[in-house]
Amino acid sequence: MADEIQDRPRKGRGAIGNQTGRFEPAARLAIDDGWGSADAEPPPLRTTLSLDSARRIVTYNESPDIPFDRSINPYRGCEHGCIYCFARPTHAWLGLSPGLDFESRLFWKPDAPELLAAELHDPKYRPATVALGANTDPYQPVERETGLTRRILAVLAEYRHPVGIVTKSNLVLRDIDILAPMAAEGLVRVAISVTTLDRDLARRMEPRAPTPARRLEAISGLAAAGIPVTVLAAPLIPALNDHEIEAILREAAGAGATAAGYVLLRLPLEIGDLFADWLAAQYPDRAARVTSLVRQTRGGALYQSEFGTRQTGDGAYAEQIARRFAMARKRFALGREHPELDATRFRRPPRAGDQLGLGF
Repeated sequence: MADEIQDRPRKGRGAIGNQTGRFEPAARLAIDDGWGSADAEPPPLRTTLSLDSARRIVTYNESPDIPFDRSINPYRGCEHGCIYCFARPTHAWLGLSPGLDFESRLFWKPDAPELLAAELHDPKYRPATVALGANTDPYQPVERETGLTRRILAVLAEYRHPVGIVTKSNLVLRDIDILAPMAAEGLVRVAISVTTLDRDLARRMEPRAPTPARRLEAISGLAAAGIPVTVLAAPLIPALNDHEIEAILREAAGAGATAAGYVLLRLPLEIGDLFADWLAAQYPDRAARVTSLVRQTRGGALYQSEFGTRQTGDGAYAEQIARRFAMARKRFALGREHPELDATRFRRPPRAGDQLGLGF
């Protein structure tokens, strides 16, 4: 009987393998055919970008433990390749793998700005802060070529619509000319994810994301432009990067961040196996320790999805992380909450064919 070929790390990619998605009727396995296939280096994995057809661009949610009820995601999949990304399982809905497919087979919505303008112009629409990048990063590498996120921001600025941005890329600095005027009107805030200050860990865990130094530069540039910046220490991974809590918050505060948040590692659905494979390949000496501590924060499981605790976990170890984070946030003056963004400034710019109001 032929032996299965074991997956190996690929340069510039986060996931070790390309496990079949949970909705597929059959699994795919690579088999050693006896002709040296097990010894051959895997071929380079190219990134592809395909169209994502959508009739609407604003997505709504009713989750009680997140601070927004709507979001915009210009892309599906993310080339940053972060092994822990909680969005990976969404690729299974496309018949693709949450593993290497997620970070190499991307989809985009080129007509997103036009769809957004149509939704905002609807008289029935009621404004509230929209999250940009709640699922995948709006400033992932392909954004340099498409400029899609920038065009979406231009629409939001035209309508004076409040937006909260989450990213781990310094590419956000490209759009300061749009963001700074919006910030002056209380219409925007940005959260920068700084997972680690260790370049080697970042390269293994987030292979195509900007370096930690570049993210701190993003915080500095945004703050200098008057844009409120939160640092997100997310995710915190027991025995891997949680010892950096104080250092991350210190460096972020020094760069100009004025608020901070964190999320404990989440491993829903396929991410549990993907993370376990990555951990065994990249850090075999501590894999058992990390897994044990993760289970201690999740009631003995790898993940619990209950609202309220899914972001922070529970148990003694999770409580210790929460206390350390609270103390560091206070020490580095990152405990302030940014004021609510101003939805009262929302205006629909006049368009050809609009009906005149009665109060002119």
